Amino acid sequence: MRETPNWPDPRAHILRHRPDTAMVYFCPAVLQATARRFQQGFDGLVTYAVKANAGEEVLTNLVAAGIRAFDVASPREMYAVRAVCPDAVLHYHNPVRSPEEVAVAVALGVTSYSVDCARELDKLSGVPAGAEMSVRLALPVAGAAYDFGEKFGVGPDQAIELLSAVVARGFTPSVTFHPGTQCADPTAWASYIKVVGEVARTAGVTLARLNVGGGFAAHRIGAAPDLEAIFDHIRAEVDAVFGEDAPALVCEPGRAMVADAFTLATRVKALRSDGSVFLNDGIYGGLFEMRDIECTDRVTVLTEEGVWRGGAMQARIVFGPTCDSIDRLPDALLLPQEMAEGDYVLFAGMGAYSRSLTTQFNGYGLGAPVTVAAL
Repeated sequence: MRETPNWPDPRAHILRHRPDTAMVYFCPAVLQATARRFQQGFDGLVTYAVKANAGEEVLTNLVAAGIRAFDVASPREMYAVRAVCPDAVLHYHNPVRSPEEVAVAVALGVTSYSVDCARELDKLSGVPAGAEMSVRLALPVAGAAYDFGEKFGVGPDQAIELLSAVVARGFTPSVTFHPGTQCADPTAWASYIKVVGEVARTAGVTLARLNVGGGFAAHRIGAAPDLEAIFDHIRAEVDAVFGEDAPALVCEPGRAMVADAFTLATRVKALRSDGSVFLNDGIYGGLFEMRDIECTDRVTVLTEEGVWRGGAMQARIVFGPTCDSIDRLPDALLLPQEMAEGDYVLFAGMGAYSRSLTTQFNGYGLGAPVTVAAL
């Protein structure tokens, strides 16, 4: 399914409707182009991490672009995918689950799981024999905005034990890892792949697949990340470590897949004499993630008359609209000196973890996206 654009771009919609609530603009063409980029560049199965943005418009356009495998973290995400693609392949790689959640996964035909401890493997005893069990590895590897290994994954010694247990129980053995969010350094993947090879050899296990996770960086600051360089580095390292016994590769991009397909448009509610700005969206809304990772510099300002603001810039403190004093961006944002109340501040590359994390605190929050032909 391809969404029919209602508007040529966000500016056209803003000028017509002059929205006073924060808006998200979705471009199907950008999303499908990104999906094709992953499919053409990554030498393996590309799955989409639904947690980044579970919108129906996202899932249907990914299916239209040829994505047929999805990484799901909960039954609700499983149902969302099944609703738009009944025959989709589902990977349930959230390594912590309740027995009830496992039962739903089995009923919905999930055949790929991840584990990071013996207890979680025990919970999967009712999964049909032959299902894939990916042992999740965690290493102290730098290069990401924040490290996922603090919550999930095991070190090499435990990974060896778990791999042996997976084989003993009649499951298909694989390994998975996640280098951390917003990772642009190919060597992070290389460090993991080397250890995976050592783990498999020590355990005496031939891996069916190696899931190199997500973590692929989206374009937030400066130049866009070189995804192809990461793809090539992964392939070269896997060949060097495993040779002819190389496992099939899987990746699960979320942020890098969907980020560029959305723009967030906010409006200036107030300007203060110290230069600070109050927007109609903040960290309880689409800007939630900016309290944890560096703020994007892909920001433009549009006047109410439709003119793009230029000229000298200044660092401004940015507050959100709620009554909570912590509703502010942690770092000052470079914005034009010549700004006015009623201007629109547009944040590009906001498709990941914006709609999925937004709240309705104080009655603010994001509504349904507006489809546009270009961003």
